[in-house]
Amino acid sequence: MSQKIAVLDFGSQYTQVIARRIRELNVYSEILPFNTKASDLKKRGVCGIILSGGPASVLAKGSPRPDAGVFKLGVPVLGICYGLQLMGKMLGGAVVSSKQREYGLGELSFKDGSQLLKGLKSPIQVWNSHGDRIEKLPEGFKAVGTTENSKFALIENKQKRFYGMQFHPEVAHTPRGVEILRNFLYDICGCTGDWKMSDYVATAIEKIRAQVGDKKVILGLSGGVDSSVAAALIHKAIGDQLTCVFVDNGLLRKDERKKVEQLFKNNFKIKMKTVRAEQLFLKRLKGVKDPERKRKIIGKTFIEVFDKAVKSIGAVDFLAQGTLYPDVIESVPIAGNPASLIKSHHNVGGLPKKMKLKLLEPLRELFKDEVRALGKELGLSKEVLWRHPFPGPGLGVRVVGEVKKSYCDILREADAVLMEEMHASGLYYNLWQAFAVFVPVKTVGVMGDERTYDNVIALRIVESQDAMTADWANIPHEVLAKISNRIINEVKGVNRVVLDISSKPPATIEWE
Repeated sequence: MSQKIAVLDFGSQYTQVIARRIRELNVYSEILPFNTKASDLKKRGVCGIILSGGPASVLAKGSPRPDAGVFKLGVPVLGICYGLQLMGKMLGGAVVSSKQREYGLGELSFKDGSQLLKGLKSPIQVWNSHGDRIEKLPEGFKAVGTTENSKFALIENKQKRFYGMQFHPEVAHTPRGVEILRNFLYDICGCTGDWKMSDYVATAIEKIRAQVGDKKVILGLSGGVDSSVAAALIHKAIGDQLTCVFVDNGLLRKDERKKVEQLFKNNFKIKMKTVRAEQLFLKRLKGVKDPERKRKIIGKTFIEVFDKAVKSIGAVDFLAQGTLYPDVIESVPIAGNPASLIKSHHNVGGLPKKMKLKLLEPLRELFKDEVRALGKELGLSKEVLWRHPFPGPGLGVRVVGEVKKSYCDILREADAVLMEEMHASGLYYNLWQAFAVFVPVKTVGVMGDERTYDNVIALRIVESQDAMTADWANIPHEVLAKISNRIINEVKGVNRVVLDISSKPPATIEWE
């Protein structure tokens, strides 16, 4: 794997999307800190560098800067949004705060001639997200594209192979953006596009072995896609140095413990220990209604249970987790990365400051679709790989408000009905996620000749590619009718079923 593109991260929520798009074009990409030294980049043998966007202003004191040596390595550099402004300022141009900030859709106009725009015809739709703009170009640069509010929306120094764009080519709202990135990778950086997921498997195994050495690892196995792929990957790398710990926290789907034990302990022959801790988790959650508090309590208790499990296993140094990039980007506090905090995840937001175990997170640079491709390379089945996502805090964030055992039991049964009907209708594998939510609101109903006053179940069924955005799925009415009828008739304590038709954004996929 000789060809590498380095993506220097300046805090954009789209940084990982850039890396993902590059991999989709069969070129290996690495996300590195914005201040990675030029000497390190040279040592890594990168054939191109991308400066990501970011929420900071290059005009602000202390705003992040790359090593100036990045521009002396002799490899192509592409600056995106904040990256463009950095390039302009650091190479002698001028950046100003724009009177008309550009956010959302825009139109890029250009003339033929730039390698970056090969195969495109002006104008094209682009996605903007910036408040500053280039006012004066550095020496050797010229403008090759403009938008309504920026005469330097796309600039280049062809001789030095430096390029900058004020818009985001990596997002879906720039429909021809992938072609622009392809031109940069293939025509400017000279990439051949021979990287594939099997290469990533080899690289990931190498990294795991280097990080772990001869130490022992435990992994919290839930049976979901993420932890299953993480378990298979780590087991392939270090074998019996891995012990999977399954924690039954009382917040799992129906029959989850039984299914997980059968799959991993009996079929895959992975060392596994089951810990039953339902009472402890529910006791800690008693009376707690705030979603963030629930997540942190679940995360803290999760680690405590692991610490106790270590004593019965022996010396363990690493805690492995199936953390993915959407978990990371939605959980990064402003102090650590300028991206705004959306919610904390138990994988990344609820860890005690003095955790006794080191973290091993081999999937944290991947989106869900990439994790599934990785799992396929590792030989996992479709049933495992295409199982719908399940949050780390489990039913703790699908029971709205206070978590009680009775609420979880009702939700488990309702969710099982939903899953059965999704499979029976043939819709399950066409959806990103379908699940039930317990709403602690009692409504009046009539069953037979009796008046009822029972709970509400909400159905959340969405389509998505990477969980960063999602739309509610248009499910046939007859399927919805059957699901509602079965839940109300078969699940005691429910007399009303509602459908969530919110998109992300503005809503999140999960309710809490």
